[in-house]
Order: sequence, then structure tokens, then C-alpha cells
Amino acid sequence: MTAPMIGNYGINPEDVESDRPRVAGVVVRELSRTPSNWRATGTLLDWLAGAAVPLVADVDTRQLTRYIRSRGAMRGVLAPGEKPTDAIKAALAASPSMNGLDLASVATIPTAYTEGPSDAGHHVVAFDFGMKRNILRLFVQQGCRVTVVPAATTADHVRALKPDGVFLSNGPGDPAAVGYAIDTIRKLADGNVPIFGICLGHQLLGLAMGGETVKLPYGHRGGNHPVRDLATGQVLITSQNHGFAVRGETPGVPGAKSLEVTHLNLNDGTVEGIKHREYPIFAVQYHPEASPGPHDAQGHFQQFLQALDAK
Repeated sequence: MTAPMIGNYGINPEDVESDRPRVAGVVVRELSRTPSNWRATGTLLDWLAGAAVPLVADVDTRQLTRYIRSRGAMRGVLAPGEKPTDAIKAALAASPSMNGLDLASVATIPTAYTEGPSDAGHHVVAFDFGMKRNILRLFVQQGCRVTVVPAATTADHVRALKPDGVFLSNGPGDPAAVGYAIDTIRKLADGNVPIFGICLGHQLLGLAMGGETVKLPYGHRGGNHPVRDLATGQVLITSQNHGFAVRGETPGVPGAKSLEVTHLNLNDGTVEGIKHREYPIFAVQYHPEASPGPHDAQGHFQQFLQALDAK
């Protein structure tokens, strides 16, 4: 974290986006042990300690960020001591590369569950590759019943649930390593059901349609990334958190003739949105569900609901 102080907001269960902290470790400049937010019910340190997530403070995190920015994302180790020991160096060398790493199978849920009223106007099946809770909140607020399924759920199983639409969630890891999901999405993308993807779901959709993904030098992180909507020219300020991208440019996605590029990142020109040229299938790389924000792109949920209404 590059903000000077972390933890002064504290933790409260209403804002938690997953069932537990989904990080391997936390590095901060200064840790606040006393939350000052009126909604806080606990401290960041206690929350992380309860999940056995290590935290190190008193690090010049901005210098560390500048180092990564100039050299690219890399593996790291959190360990006590003034300098790395041979054992620490060996642990670093043995840690897996992000390339080829399927983390969706680690971040997903073990069994399916449903949220929303039984008499909802629309039934959405959502693949959980590491899904944020606010996605469910927004779907339920829009009058949907959502059946959340594990990452490895088959196309036949999804069809048996008779959804009005399919949602592909965000999640960690290398999208190209999630072959089982790519095959499933390819089978579902036949035009019979609208599909909406976010982040990892966007990358998996691109792969399912014949495209490729590439690992970015240092990824897109934070809540201030400008993205241009190619259809309207509007620039959205978006929240992003990903290390891979769909290979492509304005004319389209190489290898995926059925896909049209809809959004581009104005910082580096990477693909931020795709849609099928014929079917109601689309996805974005950024996070329209971002909470607390920005909310510029939240209209993508209405776009998906309009596709459900037209089905």
C-alpha cells in the first residue's frame, strides 16, 4: 500500500468483499492500530492476524513501488531479519511464477449457493473465480436472483439451472491456465444466453473466443485508470486490479474474429472491453462494481439487464 497510513478506517463486516483476506501478505509504511472511522468494528491488524496473514510495517512503500514500476512485477518474500538468508533465497527461488498459475481454483467457492428473491425477474448464474461481494449486491439490487457456482462448473450444469444470463467474475492468476473455464465459456457462448464478464472473466472470454492474453510488465492497480469507450468517445475513470490483458487493438482481437474491441486504456492502449459482433456477450477488464468507487462504469450492469430483458 502506498498511502502513508493504513488501517485508520478499521474493518467492518458490511464492507468485506470476500469471506476472508485473499492476500498472502501486506506491506505498509505506517500501520494505524486505532481505527477512527465510526463504522469500524475491529482493527486491520486483528483481521489479518485472524486469517494468519503476515503484515510488515515501516517500509518505504513508495520507493518499493518505484522499483517495481521500473523493473516490472516480480515475486517476493516477507521474512524477519535484516537481510535474506540462504533459506529465504531458496524459498523465493522455489515460489511459483504467475505465468501458468491457476489461482481461480484456489479462490473459488466449494459449493454453489443462491442469493436474491425466488420470484426475481431474472435468474443469473455467476461463475465465482474469486468474486467480489459487491457484484452480488448490485445484481440483487437490480431485482435478480443469482446462483453462484464454483469455477469448474460445466456448461451442461449451467444450462440445467436454466439461467436468463451468465456472469463471469473477477479473480486472480493467469487466465490461460484456467483451461476448464475457457472450454465451458466457449460452449456457453452460442448466443442462447447473454454473458457478461469482469476482469478475469473478460480475459477468459477473450481466450474462449480464440484470442490470447499477455502478462503486463507491472499490471494495472488502483482507482484512477482512464478508459475510452470507443463507441461514444466518453472517458471513464475506472478501478483496476489485474496483471494480464487480452491482446488486441482498435480493429479487434487477433484470433477472435467474432470479437469487437469496445474500450481501450488511455495510459498504455491495452484492451479494456470486448463484445461479440452478433450475440449479447460482452466483458470489461476494469471493475464497474468498484466500492467505494469510482462508479463511472456501473452502467454495464444495466447493459447486461437490458440484454436479459431482450432475451
